[in-house]
Amino acid sequence: MNYLFALAAAFLFALSVPAGKYLLAHLRPLELSALCYLGSGLGLLLWRLARGGGSAEAQLGRRELPYAAGFVLAGGVLAPLMLFTGLSLTSSSSASMLLNFELVFTSLIAVLVFKEHGGGRLWGAAALITAGGFALSWEGGGFGFGWGALLVLGSAFMWGVDNNLTARVSIKDPVTIATIKGLAGGLLNGLLAYYSYRSLPPLDWAAAALLLGLFSYGVSLVLFILAMRGLGASRAGAFFGSYPFMGAALGVLVLAEPVTGRLLAAGAFMACAFLLLALERHGHRHQHDPLEHEHAHDHADAHHTHAHDKAPPGPHSHPHAHEPVEHEHPHLPDAHHRHTHG
Repeated sequence: MNYLFALAAAFLFALSVPAGKYLLAHLRPLELSALCYLGSGLGLLLWRLARGGGSAEAQLGRRELPYAAGFVLAGGVLAPLMLFTGLSLTSSSSASMLLNFELVFTSLIAVLVFKEHGGGRLWGAAALITAGGFALSWEGGGFGFGWGALLVLGSAFMWGVDNNLTARVSIKDPVTIATIKGLAGGLLNGLLAYYSYRSLPPLDWAAAALLLGLFSYGVSLVLFILAMRGLGASRAGAFFGSYPFMGAALGVLVLAEPVTGRLLAAGAFMACAFLLLALERHGHRHQHDPLEHEHAHDHADAHHTHAHDKAPPGPHSHPHAHEPVEHEHPHLPDAHHRHTHG
């Protein structure tokens, strides 16, 4: 199911490629970015208000605020600012290729900084997906590496930071996290857009961009957070990294763009990468240290054995403690399996 969450998130985000290309005929780049972020935040907020009632998910607490501030700054402010500045100084083909390094940065930060398990399959899949992205975006000719390219590469790094900081709080309510990211990113990018253009976009096209943002940014991010909860940032990022291929394939289906050798090569690279990760089996004897946290859980696994006076039916959320335990079973680097490996 976690793999399906990641692929569904990639598909919804990929919808923004042909749709965004169409909307850019009526909206300017910063306007479109701001409206998509705002659409995600406002749409999810309205859904939460309309739904009412409680949620089994745990809300962000004081401990998570530094992570929230970090992912808003990295992914909502610095990354878009660096990308749009870089795009004004380099070619779109160079920028597209450099943005493929987001997956590499996400994996490197996850493994080196946050101690997620790497392994040959992860690095092989990351290399294949990056190669697929290069195949998809390569248009021939020279490849310059000036300030513009450095800024685009910096934006890919910032989104890698964003992914990892979001993964640290992925056990909390994903709708709340996505709402915060959408509203903050929309407000900040909206200010940049107004400062740059000194005018407001047409209302009808703005409404279309808001709707696109709800699904391609908001719902997509909720699904991506659910995927990171179970897979970790590096593996969820690898599956999400398929969105350039999905976007190109949608361009063929929706915009009648031609099927090219580059598209077929990218699809082959990415299919091999998915196969590598889908067949991954990682299991060994490992030690769980004492841990206290709060998140949605049930008692159907070996990690939530604490007692209740009256156990609630189904998923529920409350602060709970994990006692030290040593056991062996297949696992991925989720919130309960971020141990080191020799």
